[in-house]
Amino acid sequence: MLARLQRFITLVLAASACGWLLYFLGQGRIALALAGFLAITLGYAALLAIEFVLLWWIGRFDPAPRPGAHELLGAWWGEVVTAPQVFCWRQPFRAGRIADQLGPPERVRGRRGVVLVHGFFCNRGLWTPWLERLQASGHAFAAPSLEPLFGSIDEYVPQIEAAVEQVTRATGLAPLLVCHSMGGLAARAWLRQMKAESRVHHIVTIGTPHQGAWLARFGHGLNGRQMRLQADWRAQLDCGMPASRPALFTCWYSNCDNLVFPVSNATLPGARNRLVRGKAHVQLAFAAQLMDETLALLDAHA
Repeated sequence: MLARLQRFITLVLAASACGWLLYFLGQGRIALALAGFLAITLGYAALLAIEFVLLWWIGRFDPAPRPGAHELLGAWWGEVVTAPQVFCWRQPFRAGRIADQLGPPERVRGRRGVVLVHGFFCNRGLWTPWLERLQASGHAFAAPSLEPLFGSIDEYVPQIEAAVEQVTRATGLAPLLVCHSMGGLAARAWLRQMKAESRVHHIVTIGTPHQGAWLARFGHGLNGRQMRLQADWRAQLDCGMPASRPALFTCWYSNCDNLVFPVSNATLPGARNRLVRGKAHVQLAFAAQLMDETLALLDAHA
């Protein structure tokens, strides 16, 4: 569903931009042609800039390290470059390019696998750089595209459970879970519903609104409402959970996260919380240090 929607949006924007450009060039109005073309193709950059202004303002009392102007500018530019790669190419057109790797048995058996859980308004295409590395290394992996798009986060639990079972069956080992944004909350919902602490090696979250996100007030889907700052659903995620549960988590967060702010809300008390400076929300998922340290967990025994 999401891939079709993003294909439609991408093609409409491309057609509109090219149509505007050609029409006004044909009339000899070069400045207007270029201005309209740039407004259509780069208008999202202005929306991103607004998010960074809000991040800076809302986060002025946040205990996390404050970003400097150069960090905010660099993160904004990083997201301007990264967002179209994800939302206009990988997810709408290339989501199925790399299939889940669950065999052959002689290659993956006895080697820890990975379940990758994407976030809001994403699909498995988000993970393409991760899938390429895992495919090259020979580790088993499964990356489900969660549906329904605007449903309850609880509805993603059976899809995560199926992916965990597939990877565990293929490798004989409990998998590593890698989760971006809302995907980290989906993993916590899976832990709660399935009481699955013993069935997972470790859970890595990347820019997950563990304590809610200020911008979620504008989300009107059920999953958007569940990510609001004062959401009752999110407050109940840890009810009845063992005290050792946070030790299962490594939570990566950025002081320049333009979607999850105040940025310390991407941390989880008792977890191993890791700060990356100067990376925006989507860009953070592909930070080299984060990817390297996360994939190194595949060879860890603890």
